[in-house]
Amino acid sequence: MALSEMLERYRRDHQHPINKLTHFIGIPMIIVSLPWFIFDWKMGLVLFIVGWIFQFVGHLFEGKKPTFFSNPVFLIVGPLFFVKKLFKKKR
Repeated sequence: MALSEMLERYRRDHQHPINKLTHFIGIPMIIVSLPWFIFDWKMGLVLFIVGWIFQFVGHLFEGKKPTFFSNPVFLIVGPLFFVKKLFKKKR
């Protein structure tokens, strides 16, 4: 599956406004948590866990399983989708 197809599938699997909001909060928390582990592993762990809680709460509203359950590559597609969306709004 091409990246463009994966991004489109990710978009289709994230339509509910609450899910979009929780991902807008959760994805950055998870991304920031990774380098934070170097400086303060406890804060990194808190950010990581809370970020994932936001993700799963969003999927409860969406009524769909997280896309990465079908293919772990979507663990990378999600942040790519977020960054693409972020830069698209600035234009």
